[in-house]
Amino acid sequence: MDELSQFANLDHERSARNGLPEVVYAESKTPEQVALILAALHARAGSALATRAAPEHYTAVQARLPQAVYHTLPRLITVGPPLRQPAHDDPYAAVVCAGTSDLPVAEEAAITLEWAGWPVRRVTDVGVAGIHRLFAVEDVLRDAAVCIVVAGMEGALPSVVGGRIPTPIIAAPTSVGYGANFGGLSALLGMLTACAPGITVVNIDNGFGAAAAAHRILRLLRT
Repeated sequence: MDELSQFANLDHERSARNGLPEVVYAESKTPEQVALILAALHARAGSALATRAAPEHYTAVQARLPQAVYHTLPRLITVGPPLRQPAHDDPYAAVVCAGTSDLPVAEEAAITLEWAGWPVRRVTDVGVAGIHRLFAVEDVLRDAAVCIVVAGMEGALPSVVGGRIPTPIIAAPTSVGYGANFGGLSALLGMLTACAPGITVVNIDNGFGAAAAAHRILRLLRT
């Protein structure tokens, strides 16, 4: 029995089933476990991604895979090129961030999509406290194939965006906010009860999940 098989049973066929390969959730794994898993995924597919990675995870990964890159803000490790080479006429995803404090989740979504091979347009710090900022960039959202809208506090931004544009919207609540935010629960519930119909909501701080949902939409547009 090799060392990897003592703690992991990798799903190398996942990409063939749903278009996105297995991704390593690094939190609660040891640095060596993350390094071994990423090395195996990279050897098989030529590219790999780890989420919720700490600097010590990256140190162990880089020792095995010197080309690995650590994205500090979203705590991602990428190894290898994007899963697909973007074409000049590819649809793009817009990743919309309510406030600077929401950037770690927004960047998790944006970099995941870029790793998957999709163009991304970032729109930052356009929360409802200064709604005129959103109106100034509305064309970017309207022309996108899908919008990921990231917000904390009361989570109002996706409802506003949903009332303004026809683009599919994936809302990602964050744990940003004062005490009554309850670690993102108020934003999550606000998004789930949004008055703008047709908004899809992922779990708190789940930028990766939002990106995976957007990836499925983008793939359909290219088939």
